[in-house]
Amino acid sequence: MACATDRYVIAFNGEIYNHLDLRAELAKVGTDGTGVGGWRGHSDTETLLAGFVAWGIKATVQRCTGMFAFAVWDRKERVLTLGRDRLGEKPLYYGWQGRGDNSCFLFGSELKALKVHPAFAAVINRDALCLLMRHNYIPAPHSIYRGIYKLQPGSLLTVSLERREPIIESYWSLAEVAVAGNRSPLVSSPEAMVDQLEVLLKSAVRQQMMGDVPLGAFLSGGIDSSTVVALMQAQSDRPVKTFTIGFSEAGYNEAVHAKAVARHLGTDHSEMYVSSQQALDVIPRLPGLYCEPFADSSQIPTFLVSQLARQQVTVSLSGDAGDELFSGYNRYVLASKLWGGISRLPLGVRLMAKSAIRSLSPDAWNTLLGPVQAFAPATLRQANIGDKLHKGAGVLHAKSIDSLYLELVSHWEPDGFVIDGQEPATSLHGIPLLLPGLDAVQRMMALDAMTYLPDDILVKVDRAAMGVSLEGRVPFLDHRVVEFAWRVPQAMKLRDGVGKWILRQVLYRHVPKELIERPKMGFGVPIDTWLRGPLKDWAEALLDEGRLRREGFFNPAPIRIKWAEHLSGKRNWQYHLWDVLMFQAWLEDQ
Repeated sequence: MACATDRYVIAFNGEIYNHLDLRAELAKVGTDGTGVGGWRGHSDTETLLAGFVAWGIKATVQRCTGMFAFAVWDRKERVLTLGRDRLGEKPLYYGWQGRGDNSCFLFGSELKALKVHPAFAAVINRDALCLLMRHNYIPAPHSIYRGIYKLQPGSLLTVSLERREPIIESYWSLAEVAVAGNRSPLVSSPEAMVDQLEVLLKSAVRQQMMGDVPLGAFLSGGIDSSTVVALMQAQSDRPVKTFTIGFSEAGYNEAVHAKAVARHLGTDHSEMYVSSQQALDVIPRLPGLYCEPFADSSQIPTFLVSQLARQQVTVSLSGDAGDELFSGYNRYVLASKLWGGISRLPLGVRLMAKSAIRSLSPDAWNTLLGPVQAFAPATLRQANIGDKLHKGAGVLHAKSIDSLYLELVSHWEPDGFVIDGQEPATSLHGIPLLLPGLDAVQRMMALDAMTYLPDDILVKVDRAAMGVSLEGRVPFLDHRVVEFAWRVPQAMKLRDGVGKWILRQVLYRHVPKELIERPKMGFGVPIDTWLRGPLKDWAEALLDEGRLRREGFFNPAPIRIKWAEHLSGKRNWQYHLWDVLMFQAWLEDQ
């Protein structure tokens, strides 16, 4: 779309939720921004362009509440500007390709768009492959292709033929928000803070419910999605459409909890129990959905619940980001409870404890501790406790909170594993991020919000939803909610070993506590058992030693060892193996 003055031309992906407010603001300063005496239509894209004319690009983006990626060409200055939303809901790839006079600057929301250009080289970036093996995703600014990058959230990039090296500036920084919020915490009663949070969340939900298309929400029955749905229903004059999928496998099914919450709130609830075969049928589609290799196995149920929702709606709200903002992940509780204790133990004692824990398989621990867990309080019970013990044992050799965190978010150690690959330095490994004043858990939360959230969680949701032409919206990522959350004292988030205390108080005003209190389960599928059963032949073909050697990306030995241990049931290496399998499947699809 071109602006009315013809100076700016934009390609835009996303939603500006407050664009009507921006139109009113433009009117107050004596312009409708169009230069021709009136608006041509009702779209947020036109509003964005009018803002560029009146205020400039950066000032307009700073006024926006929404999710977006855009490219705008300034015909007057002959400069291209790329922009991405504050938290990274919408993707944006870019980079120079080709040589000399034939080189060109490519950009797009998906790598598959760039790949069709004649200048695209498609050279696999082995350094980025190292990052994939460590994290199960490739963190920005890297991509799987050499010379192609992801624009960081909250950033603007400018480039021109006269200045070919892109200049990137931040217009909003989560690191700065976290530090500033911690320095100026809210000073009021707990009840007043809960009131403030509910008002903010209601406003964010109400804005994201606006539109003239059918709208619903994903509902797992957990704290985050239940809060979003409760606030939707409180502001709707008809039952909100909610969607969940269930699995028959023990330890993976949350559908029964979602149904109970839906019944209490009075939503128009749809659920679908997915067979193993239905889930397995998604796997061949993954390389096309995620146009660079991506190995978070909850991509499978995320696609399935998106597919279910798309049968009735075209927009669906989700509860993503509640964990990062309000201290919900188990690793935060683990760090707050254990780090002070284990750091005082001699390293030799910790290594002995690590060896003892890992002498039993996760399944053996599940069998051994199952009866004990039955008598434990609900808040202390853990799904798949054997896996968590094995993961927890990995932190016993940590020498600092940063090394503990890196251990918790790492899979493979890529050195010597990825052939001719060298792991780039990142804020998680090699370039310590300055977050002065934040305690150990707050530091982990900030790092998650800047890495795991945009590069894993939001990638997973955006690509799965867009793969079925469904638009996903995330109310917790309204930047006003994010900025408020970082001013909430940590004691209001993680209290007595339980995360998301303040968010729970908002939810309990709408849903009884007994419908919510249970161990955190996550949104996964039983990849471990599938790899020993229906996926065994598929995996064996991709992990064949001869094939791995011919392709030349991995040292086959550690893969074959983990594959054998997994098949025997001695260990559960589902996450490590899934990382390799998703790259192999993606490579096969190229």
